[in-house]
Amino acid sequence: MSSHHSFDPSRRGALKCLAFGGLGTVFVLAGGVLTPVELALAADTESSAASTGVPLFLQISDSHIGFNKEANPDVAGTLKQTIEIVNAMPVKPALTIHTGDITHLSKASEFDLAAQLMSGLKITELHTVPGEHDVTDGPGTEYFKRFGQASDNRGYYSFDHQGVHFVGLVNVMHFKPNGLGGLGDEQLAWLENDLKGRSSSTPIVVFAHMPMWTIYEPWGWGTGDAGQAMSYLKRFGSVTVLNGHIHQIVSKVEGNITFHTARSTAYPQPTAGNGSGPGPLTVASDQLPKMLGVTRISIAEHPLKATLADTTLV
Repeated sequence: MSSHHSFDPSRRGALKCLAFGGLGTVFVLAGGVLTPVELALAADTESSAASTGVPLFLQISDSHIGFNKEANPDVAGTLKQTIEIVNAMPVKPALTIHTGDITHLSKASEFDLAAQLMSGLKITELHTVPGEHDVTDGPGTEYFKRFGQASDNRGYYSFDHQGVHFVGLVNVMHFKPNGLGGLGDEQLAWLENDLKGRSSSTPIVVFAHMPMWTIYEPWGWGTGDAGQAMSYLKRFGSVTVLNGHIHQIVSKVEGNITFHTARSTAYPQPTAGNGSGPGPLTVASDQLPKMLGVTRISIAEHPLKATLADTTLV
């Protein structure tokens, strides 16, 4: 997609642009390095798998099934469109990771609809972590009823796939509005033990809902004890840390650790500090595409470095 493409200025057309412009990210493993590729580009049949590497996994976030306000009255529709794009990919990844807020109010009916929609993904495995909207009842009964087995109902767990070690962390169980997320001593001790004995050359992917670095503390866009977790990861040569929650792309590279947030499949949020606080951002239909975009990735081998450039749809 590029600025030369015309778009339907109606809200339905704008939501279609939302689906094609920023609803997920595919991660490919090329030369031992994980590289994010925007979903719309990965679905392009003209894109060569040889030039980007074989897709390793797909990240989807913040689908907020159950939300029906003006910012997007059809969140189920935009999630369905996202799934259709994934299923149209010529080479599909084996994994999908959902980084939380699957539902908006953690109701059983919302989880049921989300499960029904995501069952349409032609991808073998689905891995999740909860967002604060998935555990609005406190203990997260409905979430863990459906997704608790992998983590023994703790919310955090790890697994290996194609030589990459994946770690899912939960930082929303004690969430306070506009408060920073938290991992807690028990989870941090588990993480330290989980990483012990692993070669520093093992690629690591960490995924959680709230940002694992402080993007904007007044809005709670961060995790208070993330620094301790990062200290366990610094020795690894390739670490990718993914999150949702803020409904927009923000990236940071610190040493060998790349932090990357995901857009929502539901609605945008304001940029940090812009307005009275976070929340669904309603914009005129002809403005919505300007807030969405694609990410282009280039790789330099000497020295090895990934460069991300975000481009809007307009």
